[in-house]
Amino acid sequence: MIDFIDPARSFNAAEYVEGARTAIDDIASRGKRVIVEGGTMLYVDALCDGFSLTGIPPNAALRAELETLDVDVLRERLLALDPDPGIDLKNPVRMIRAIEVLEAAGPPLRALRTRKPPPWRTLRIGLTASLDVIDRRLAERSRKQVARGLVAETQAALDAGVPETAAVLTGIGYAEALAHIHGDLTLEELPVAMAQSNRRYARRQLRWWRRDGRVRWFEIEPDPLPGILTYVGESA
Repeated sequence: MIDFIDPARSFNAAEYVEGARTAIDDIASRGKRVIVEGGTMLYVDALCDGFSLTGIPPNAALRAELETLDVDVLRERLLALDPDPGIDLKNPVRMIRAIEVLEAAGPPLRALRTRKPPPWRTLRIGLTASLDVIDRRLAERSRKQVARGLVAETQAALDAGVPETAAVLTGIGYAEALAHIHGDLTLEELPVAMAQSNRRYARRQLRWWRRDGRVRWFEIEPDPLPGILTYVGESA
């Protein structure tokens, strides 16, 4: 799914699941074993378990914005996302949550109330390490991203017409590169700021995935691959 979406447009979990399932079916049809790699919690749960409203975490920034709107404006915004959400259109709390869910997962809201698990079986494999090792690797990765031209890539996206508010430019790395372009971070401060953001996100990921007893964990140092291959072979 490389180059799957124009970076200037929005993208939600429902679109991801549709594209990922198409890719998975294509890979499986060629007799290959499918490996899905990634760490965005909502997207992984949506793909592997089917959607669930409880799996869509609160969006504090969006909620703060929506709470400033009156009921009529909230209703208009909700109905623009989903003309038939199936909730009380006079209840601002329910409308705010519905907008939050729809902006993350996509419509229709009624379909998101019921999990629809995929037809295939999954093995969940997680990589872990001490926090010191994770932090060291994140710092190294951040430095390499900057050295490989992250700032130039971000500027090229802006020059191509991708708005600064596009979701792709709010992600870790691009957001800090934008801050550098605006003069808020020096080039030396850029990888440090990226590493800090990555550390916060990595801890969120670990908290999320460690609650899932289906994940089989492997230490990233030394090489975890032999153990992973053995585990996959025994589970086939």
